[in-house]
Amino acid sequence: MLMTEQATGHHPQPRPRNGAQPAPTVEHVTGAQSLIRSLEEVGADTIFGLPGGCILPAYDPLMDSKKVRHILVRHEQGAGHAATGYAQATGKVGVCMVTSGPGATNLVTPIADAHMDSVPMVAITGQVASKAIGTDAFQEADICGITMPITKHNFLVTKAEDIPRTIAEAFHIASTGRPGPVLVDIAKDALQAKTTFSWPPQTDLPGYRPVTKPHAKQIREAAKLITGAKRPVLYVGGGVLKAGATAELKVLAELTGAPVTTTLMALGAFPDSHPLHVGMPGMHGSVTAVTALQKADLIVALGARFDDRVTGKLDSFAPYAKIVHADIDPAEIGKNRTADVPIVGDAREVIADLVQAVQAEHSDGHQGDYAAWWSDLNRWRETYPLGYDLPEDGSLSPQQVIQRIGQLTPPDTIYAAGVGQHQMWAAHFIDYERPATWLNSGGAGTMGYAVPAAMGAKAGQPDRPVWAIDGDGCFQMTNQELTTCALNNIPIKVAIINNGALGMVRQWQTLFYNQRYSNTVLHSGPDDVNPQARGTRIPDFVKLSEAMGCVALRCESPEDLDKVIAEANAINDRPVVIDFIVHEDAQVWPMVAAGTSNDEVMAARGVRPDFGDGEDD
Repeated sequence: MLMTEQATGHHPQPRPRNGAQPAPTVEHVTGAQSLIRSLEEVGADTIFGLPGGCILPAYDPLMDSKKVRHILVRHEQGAGHAATGYAQATGKVGVCMVTSGPGATNLVTPIADAHMDSVPMVAITGQVASKAIGTDAFQEADICGITMPITKHNFLVTKAEDIPRTIAEAFHIASTGRPGPVLVDIAKDALQAKTTFSWPPQTDLPGYRPVTKPHAKQIREAAKLITGAKRPVLYVGGGVLKAGATAELKVLAELTGAPVTTTLMALGAFPDSHPLHVGMPGMHGSVTAVTALQKADLIVALGARFDDRVTGKLDSFAPYAKIVHADIDPAEIGKNRTADVPIVGDAREVIADLVQAVQAEHSDGHQGDYAAWWSDLNRWRETYPLGYDLPEDGSLSPQQVIQRIGQLTPPDTIYAAGVGQHQMWAAHFIDYERPATWLNSGGAGTMGYAVPAAMGAKAGQPDRPVWAIDGDGCFQMTNQELTTCALNNIPIKVAIINNGALGMVRQWQTLFYNQRYSNTVLHSGPDDVNPQARGTRIPDFVKLSEAMGCVALRCESPEDLDKVIAEANAINDRPVVIDFIVHEDAQVWPMVAAGTSNDEVMAARGVRPDFGDGEDD
């Protein structure tokens, strides 16, 4: 993905400095005190964590810190996802801290999630005493070995004097280049030992030099292709958001007049309402966005990685298109699709340079003519818009619920979605006009992401409304963090789209498994007092949420929808949970079935778009 060190409108994390430095102040401390002082110095203001034996020495000096707020979670996975949500909402490094063994292994899922979505996170774990490492000591786990494939880098610290340098390097690595999670595993005896603390430390990362400035020749070649193309598409990925390059993107799009498609990870990078925006591509992308990529003669990929959910069957993806692929991670370029013009660099610098190069092409009389292309695009937009049918029995439509939440909440609201049908509906039926308003687990597809990520986002942006759009399946994985929210004055709002099933899996069973609903029904059981009731009723989400200190509401009728959403929006002193009982048969469309070509996109069930003759010339 295409990244930079700083997201739009956010202050950068303090960076470790090399070369000439002021004389440091030396303090005599324990390793644990050194850790907390180091976190203060790098600018960490919030830590999500849960103490245990091996990390316990660090929790004592943390109690005395005036700069670092610790939020005690109910499960370590919640700490990791909260750190991710905090990072995505603020542009700063998210921090979580847990103990060894099971505490550390419970972080594996959120670390993998952050790695897939390039989120800057530092995970601090306690480890058994250095002499016990490798002996299968109580609560020992080789968390460095376990997480090596899913971290940008990780450290095992066994000496107290190494703690400041390691923390400085961890934050630098996590937040620069292509952001990602960094793990710092610290042996208990290193936390307990006496040492000296001085700041800034001498850092030593000779092999880490992210390339940020793109090559001028490649930029010129890309500009020539853009102005010479007949059917270009700007394919924008989450890297543009990480780079804080949204303003530059808007300039480039309006300068070229090319259509823009934003991936699931890039929603908000370009205003949904902008006339150049043709929607989200992918398995459940808009017909126009999917088809634009298929029929393009040039794709300019900015901070995107040609993910399988976007390309469909790879060897049939965009068969007529030349590829300009710009990314700060050279490993992404050519990984899935060969690039005709590869560009390694920072998003903001790449796009800014492209703007100048395209302007130069225009000055030389080379202007792209996309009139025929836009004629096709506009016809597809008008013929196959996003939409949904209301249930014939008068029950709530999940799309309608999510759409009204988006329409009735303030424009600066942050939305965090779980994974499944509700995630796709939230991507489609809420308008994202600005960056850092849409948080989701894109690469890993982690159920249980929404509630703790919303908690982290609200902790980082306390003045902005935060809604979690969750499913009844996802909600049952991490809802215990509502207790954390209630006890820490983190008043998020949670919409449970309760269809009584694992909805997306059920949709696949409907379409591909002859409606054999094996183990996807959540609402029935041997003691179900009302098997005809819609939605999951065991547990009763209203009673459960009230027991965790939340205001809890239930909505089962379209007539009550706006009133209930308004009531939730008006409550800002406690978390609010709304159990929306929706029709179980609603499905996500459009859809490209897994393993098939994007040419086989279905606008709705049984509806294959007709693009007319001569479109593929």
